[in-house]
Amino acid sequence: MRKAAAGKPVEPHVREMPYAEPADLAARLLRRRHPTLLDSSMRHPLLGRYSYLSCDPSASLTVRRGKAFWNGKRIAVPALEALDRALAENRSGHIDGLPPFQGGFMGFLGYEFGLSLEPSAEVPGGFPDHPELILHFYDVVASFDHLSRRAFIVSTGLMGRDPAARADEFAAMLSASPPPAGRSGLSGWRSDFTRARYEAAVRRTVDYILAGDIFQANISQCFSAPVTAGFDAFAFYRRLRSLNPAPFSAFFDYGGLSVASSSPERLISFDGTYAEARPIKGTRPRHPVPRRDSALAAELLASSKDRAENVMIVDLLRNDLSRACDPGSVEVATLCGLETYASVHHLTSVVRGRLSAGRTRGGLLSACFPGGSVTGAPKVRAMEIIGEIERRPRGIYCGSIGYIGASGPMDMNIAIRSVAFSGGAASFRGGGGITARSEPGAEYEETLQKVRLIREAFAP
Repeated sequence: MRKAAAGKPVEPHVREMPYAEPADLAARLLRRRHPTLLDSSMRHPLLGRYSYLSCDPSASLTVRRGKAFWNGKRIAVPALEALDRALAENRSGHIDGLPPFQGGFMGFLGYEFGLSLEPSAEVPGGFPDHPELILHFYDVVASFDHLSRRAFIVSTGLMGRDPAARADEFAAMLSASPPPAGRSGLSGWRSDFTRARYEAAVRRTVDYILAGDIFQANISQCFSAPVTAGFDAFAFYRRLRSLNPAPFSAFFDYGGLSVASSSPERLISFDGTYAEARPIKGTRPRHPVPRRDSALAAELLASSKDRAENVMIVDLLRNDLSRACDPGSVEVATLCGLETYASVHHLTSVVRGRLSAGRTRGGLLSACFPGGSVTGAPKVRAMEIIGEIERRPRGIYCGSIGYIGASGPMDMNIAIRSVAFSGGAASFRGGGGITARSEPGAEYEETLQKVRLIREAFAP
């Protein structure tokens, strides 16, 4: 294992490679172990500038049914403490001018992992049929700067081989021929809610709000279908990213679990000094007629209900960030800003704070996960009500996908607009924040609007 001497970070080996579409190169790694693509499929100079790709991790941290494992062996310490220890022991120097992720952990935290962070929560529903957390350590990564149209192989050699030899090996993988694509269509979708039962769930949530239990909760319905022979999850992802490009898209294949995500929402990022959350609350559908589309956006900006819902979650996130950041440093940089995507307009706020000395990235994740915009407020009681009403584990939905870098930076999405392939089935969820003023029929229609392009991507 290559580690820094006396705590000094190792210097990565870097080589530039021809710029290419990350999804095209990802197709060449599908036969490798645990390929991961973090994909800014919606280009944006701030939020959608970088993409990352790797495979064949050097080590793996997993959590299954609340128990943590390192490389398949049970460990006594909590998962995020193990994460922080691994990062402290395997540090690389950060090279300015390159994309921020320069090797380290990529993977996901499932929604149910949040139960281990809130042991007082009494949440029914159990665990999903896959791990609640998988974070793989990648000592080599291909990174893409879409603004400058440059691409790089960065090889740290941490937990692996000689960095130059590892870069050679990875470059050869990226030159391999991709396997032929299979089918991306599936049918036979069923929801775990009828319209009547979902509307009743909204009314039940409003009752909890009026009784003073919570201010709001995010209630979702799950759509699932059997995966048929010849189906290709990556071919589906490529169709999804073309129909619904998003700044925090992702695809990974971890054996028994594959996920295709086109998320527009950031859970938390960290640049070495400041942490940033970008909660989304408030939605309107897009319209093909420009004048009507603009009117829908203006209606969202003017909506007192949607703004109140957003502000409520901003307050929750200010509190979450304050648990890990310097007193007085947490600020709301943007309140209820309009962001527009392929199928919806959203209200998005930006909350920032300076990480306190001695606080770790694992500690920051612990303070903020799961995201307040996909639970509700207060968070723990909202999670209990969600479990009571939804009655089954969420899995990847409303968890988080992203990276925690060996050189310091971190960026994690909220896994909405995301499809999981596991146990011979495909599943995805659509939900919305329920407040005292929610109208059940409108809330049901909003869940359908949010998953409309996922359904379209599955069409034959």
